Amino acid sequence: MSISHLLDDFGPYLNGSPVSLTDVSLEEVRLEAFEKGYQAGWDDAVTAQKDDSRSVSVQLSQNLQDVSFSYEEARADVIASLAPLLRQMVETVLPRLAQDRLPDVVAEEIAQMIREGGDQPIELCAAPSDMTALETIGADTWSKRVRLVEDDGLVSGQVSIRLGQTEHEIDLNETLRKIDDAVTGFFEDNQKERA
Repeated sequence: MSISHLLDDFGPYLNGSPVSLTDVSLEEVRLEAFEKGYQAGWDDAVTAQKDDSRSVSVQLSQNLQDVSFSYEEARADVIASLAPLLRQMVETVLPRLAQDRLPDVVAEEIAQMIREGGDQPIELCAAPSDMTALETIGADTWSKRVRLVEDDGLVSGQVSIRLGQTEHEIDLNETLRKIDDAVTGFFEDNQKERA
């Protein structure tokens, strides 16, 4: 049994012209094949390098987004953890501090008004609860010109200073309210950002 029916028949190609290869033409064929192979390898290397660069860029971008997200989470957590401390300070520490500083604030304001308004008598109106603290205002020469007046219409932390026609109001309660609003607004904005 023959297997010739399974094999290709190259008989018709035998009638072609003979190929002759010289050493020079063989070297040219080899050089051309080398150049094609080298160029194909170079193209593959350039493509692989571009793919690697894209992959590194994508990974770097993703890592930067992860770091940014982690930073934002950490910042939000720190701010949220500070909220009770700042609320406590605004509600308890600042009012006491403001009350203790009231005489100093009033003395500074009187000194400024005297520099601008000259040598006129000073009338200091305050709530009855603040009178004791304000009686301690300085031993300065201008303190002899200050007349303290109780005003039941004012609450603790409110002081009215009159020097001639000039009148200036000090309202530590309003200042504390503004600080409280600012702290509350800050934490509300932070909460909205987290949501």
